[in-house]
Amino acid sequence: MKRIMAVYDVDPFYAERLAEFANQKEKTPFTVVAFTSLTRLKQFAEEQPVELLLAGDGVPEECLKELDIRQVMRLGEVKDMTAPDVPVIYKYQSSDAVLREVMACYQVQPEQMPLMAVGIRSTIIGICSPVGRCGKTGFGFTLGQIMARDSKVLFLGLEEYSALSRLTQTQYAATLTDLVYYYQSGEYNRMRLASVVYSWNGMDYIPPVSYAEDLAELDGEEFAGLIRRIAAEGIYDAVILDLGHLVRKLEPVLEQCDMIYAPIREDCVSAAKVDAWHSYILHSGREELWERIRLLKLPVPSTVRPAESYLEQLLWGEVGDFCRSLLKGTKGGGYEH
Repeated sequence: MKRIMAVYDVDPFYAERLAEFANQKEKTPFTVVAFTSLTRLKQFAEEQPVELLLAGDGVPEECLKELDIRQVMRLGEVKDMTAPDVPVIYKYQSSDAVLREVMACYQVQPEQMPLMAVGIRSTIIGICSPVGRCGKTGFGFTLGQIMARDSKVLFLGLEEYSALSRLTQTQYAATLTDLVYYYQSGEYNRMRLASVVYSWNGMDYIPPVSYAEDLAELDGEEFAGLIRRIAAEGIYDAVILDLGHLVRKLEPVLEQCDMIYAPIREDCVSAAKVDAWHSYILHSGREELWERIRLLKLPVPSTVRPAESYLEQLLWGEVGDFCRSLLKGTKGGGYEH
């Protein structure tokens, strides 16, 4: 049963719009109720527990003290506004951004966390390659969007130098760095996950780290534990991992994958790198891992467009058609081992 988050603001349209948006988001762990009257909010809180209150900064502090609500956050009308003892969230930003900040500030009690869905585990799809400049990231992001039309998909990238911010025209307030910190400090939970998740064309994704050094310090065993945790909760049908090269001991992450797609290129150097990779996997005693790897020869986009339309070009161009064929198992999206 979802807990209740109340939104109390003198602007009735703002409170109602935020509540409507939040209730439509499946990943929001609250039922959100809008109020513009303190009397009605008090009556409601007396009849059933309210876990969290978002209150406009124009609401007097003494009015809030009359309410029996576990946690209060302020909706500030000025950026970087502060208030004693309570988090302040800038109200005039996107509803998605407001909810991400709420999830990041919300103090979760261990007994409040919902149990994991028994027997439900996300399918984990890894995308990696020993070959550079092979279209790996664009393929993974496009594949995720197409899968998201029928499933709940989370895309997570470990590229050390990502252009995603420019391609999506989004400035990220939270990234994979924040999620790894929550996991390492023992603060990871579903709400912390929701605080770093963005959406693109129906697919959820976690922005890559801001600095390559964050990946260089990340151990593969530790990251594999984080992925296991996300998959075990069953929030998503599929988790797609775009794996880079800077994570130490990448093999534990690959071993979590049910399927691994490895884009390659058709030249002698690329073929030599694939052979060396194959030999390494076999000599390290991971023969079963190679059985899950599918080598893909991706199409090259026929035209190059500006960064602002690049992701759209991939989705509706040759790469998108390849992904659709791959998911249908037809020859056009065929792969070779």
